[in-house]
Amino acid sequence: MSSSVFPALAGIGWSVKRAEMWKTRTQSAISGKETRIADWSYPRHHWSLAFDFLRQGSLSGTTYSEFASLAGFFNLRQGSYDSFLYTDPDDNAATAQALGIGDGTTTAFQLVRSFGGFVEPILAPNVVGAVYLNGTVQSGGLYTVHDWSSTTPGTIVFTSAPGSGVVVTADFTFYFPCRFSADELDFEKFMAALWQAKKVEFMSLK
Repeated sequence: MSSSVFPALAGIGWSVKRAEMWKTRTQSAISGKETRIADWSYPRHHWSLAFDFLRQGSLSGTTYSEFASLAGFFNLRQGSYDSFLYTDPDDNAATAQALGIGDGTTTAFQLVRSFGGFVEPILAPNVVGAVYLNGTVQSGGLYTVHDWSSTTPGTIVFTSAPGSGVVVTADFTFYFPCRFSADELDFEKFMAALWQAKKVEFMSLK
């Protein structure tokens, strides 16, 4: 389970596609009535990026290695085998996010974020800027943040349980843990020292 971050490259183009995916089992009776069972409590996300150019070699006196960076990153993941972390430019931070209410016993609280009113667990925190108890900032020595490589990813664990009725909130940025959708990634060289990747697809992990 890798914590390598998807590279930020200048040649990313438009449009960027993101799909929200759920899994529902549907059974239809002879009468036409349906029974539906939602197998997932929160969605997976699927991205499709296009890189209009990936420079490789010398251009105007400057040496670039963007093609090698993306190809190497894909190969280091062994295609769809290994995970990586992705920063969605439009969905990567939460401010004063409610995480739970203390009961005097519970010490671990799962990071979550609300996006359009839907609350989803965060498994790969980037930077936790502040943690609050009833609106008061807590010293970093009073809690531990478990990252994506942990057995309990995305949890904040306090050294002492917050008291009963105490509201736990946090400010943080985060990644989406992902894997590539396929074991093959196509590149095309369209000019000297210039490549492109028309479809780079990957999906989030749970």
